[in-house]
Amino acid sequence: MAAIKKILIANRGEIACRVIRTARKMGIATVAVYSDADRDALHVRDADEAVHIGPAPSNQSYIVIDKILDAIRQTGADAVHPGYGFLSENAAFAEALEREGVAFIGPPVKAIQAMGDKITSKKIAAEAGVSTVPGHMSLIEDAEEAVKISASIGYPVMIKASAGGGGKGMRIAWNDAEAREGFQSSRNEAKNSFGDDRIFIEKFVDQPRHIEIQVLGDQHGTTLYLGERECSIQRRNQKVIEEAPSPFLDAATRKAMGEQAVALAKAVGYFSAGTVEFIVDGNRNFYFLEMNTRLQVEHPVTELVTGIDLVEQMIRVASGEKLSFGQDDVKLDGWAIESRLYAEDPYRNFLPSIGRLTRYRPPAEGRQDDGTVVRNDTGVFEGGEISMYYDPMIAKLCAWAPDRVAAIDAMGKALDDFEVDGIGHNLPFLSAVMDHDRFRSGNITTAFIAEEFPEGFSGVHPDAAAAKKLAAIAVLINQALQERAAQISGTIGNHRRIPAKDWVVTLAGFEEAVRLETLPDGASVRFADGTRLSVASAWAPGRQHARFHVGGEIIGVKINLVGSAIRLRWRGMDVTARVRSPRTAELARLMPVKLPPDTSKMLLCPMPGVITSVSVKAGDAVEAGQTLATVEAMKMENVLKAERQGVVKRVAASQGQSLAVDELIMEFE
Repeated sequence: MAAIKKILIANRGEIACRVIRTARKMGIATVAVYSDADRDALHVRDADEAVHIGPAPSNQSYIVIDKILDAIRQTGADAVHPGYGFLSENAAFAEALEREGVAFIGPPVKAIQAMGDKITSKKIAAEAGVSTVPGHMSLIEDAEEAVKISASIGYPVMIKASAGGGGKGMRIAWNDAEAREGFQSSRNEAKNSFGDDRIFIEKFVDQPRHIEIQVLGDQHGTTLYLGERECSIQRRNQKVIEEAPSPFLDAATRKAMGEQAVALAKAVGYFSAGTVEFIVDGNRNFYFLEMNTRLQVEHPVTELVTGIDLVEQMIRVASGEKLSFGQDDVKLDGWAIESRLYAEDPYRNFLPSIGRLTRYRPPAEGRQDDGTVVRNDTGVFEGGEISMYYDPMIAKLCAWAPDRVAAIDAMGKALDDFEVDGIGHNLPFLSAVMDHDRFRSGNITTAFIAEEFPEGFSGVHPDAAAAKKLAAIAVLINQALQERAAQISGTIGNHRRIPAKDWVVTLAGFEEAVRLETLPDGASVRFADGTRLSVASAWAPGRQHARFHVGGEIIGVKINLVGSAIRLRWRGMDVTARVRSPRTAELARLMPVKLPPDTSKMLLCPMPGVITSVSVKAGDAVEAGQTLATVEAMKMENVLKAERQGVVKRVAASQGQSLAVDELIMEFE
């Protein structure tokens, strides 16, 4: 087979940029495709050529096979990398490429057909002797049949789209009502996301771990496993944080899972990169879940611990090359963690957020001074826009270190240094997880987020020690502002204002009188209880991020000046500090507190999106828990329900209408 000369990437965003990076390293030309919404996207800028393929909705652009084929013909590309999502597991697409004489950088069509469909893959796995989760493997026609099957399997059950992925078209049901509603929602999401509304149901294994094996095979009969990834930190069945290796597996279980994964891949003649996913219980019993016949979102952590570029290997395999290494050559070195940075507002129950990235400054990539490694896979840039049409991922931040605790600490520092503004995002939540004792211990399951954040995420409240660190930083920042103000030109020399030393700091319910003492290499803040903290930084007015040496610790803090207040963000904390003179602080305590507006009788749109249905009309009486409307954004369907009994006074929004966040949907009497 001839060497590949030009690759068309049938995808967008960070994965398209990721493929372009390796192709460039290999001296291979690249072609990007783009929709109306992605005209100015990073992957379009990075590629050697770019072809417009249609309107913003993916079902009119990225997943239209004929449009991708037209782009191939226009550019003369001799290979296609599908990335993940979109057409990556579409057998008809792989067949179409075969007919065109274009190499598909992925597995053979038969393997996609066998493993890409969850129902078929489970049957094959069972026939191959792989342990599988109990479930109903045949297609389900309607909601009532779904309820009967769910009851016979035994609650809780997982309702899943056969062609699903990325958490789309998945629901957990704990009773008949949830099974009925979950079936319909899963079917709608599956149809909109994949053009395939087939649904199946399986037993939901309580307290499971989600651990997957990376496999890699060539076209000459060699198939290897490259260790595992722990993907148990999930929210709504969507992975949030992944790591390699797993803190739970021992060598024997790793070997057994790897060998089963390889056996399954060989059973369907698999080559290229693929992933076999397992559910693992507390006794290290593992059950086949599904096989993803594509590159996984979380592949960078495997690359960091094995040193193997998976995209490069996929390209070489598609070119007909043999793997240049064997199973005994695969070594796991150190520990890697990936945090998925999503355009989801954690303070609004992680609902999608769209808009312009007014600030986007990732941490420095590569080897750090302490020997750790930082990697950031992204498809966005400062000034770019997060669209409502696609997945909400902004970036995948990865950290490598010799051991797990060091990798977690490296990730925490990298998150501290990651600046993102203009949209809601989950950076504070990711930081909070890195500092969570249970996560750091490795005692995690797929229920971690639901169990540890049952009321959602409202930020991290600083404890006394953290409050003092932030207070010291606020005092130092205030001192720099005071000194700059004192140097204003045109003042009379012997009347120059001397900044005060005594202040009162207020933040997050913490208030304390402090005294700032200037030192040759920084300052010292003395608190009213007698404790002292040294603090130093190169921060200057106008900078929105800086490193601070506080009490012997170096921390990265994001800074915004809001009027006379100082907003500080660090490790999931987001506090507004006020540094006042003692007299001003005394008067401030007398100020009345402004109450927020009363919205208790309104249903507001919780995120930017499209109203797909309105289930009530003016004058209707509603019960608590009753469905009022459905909003769709970023391929996810969100059902809005009544919080209490009431009567609808007015419906302000209609089906098909696009709403901004907090825009009125309906009012109640």
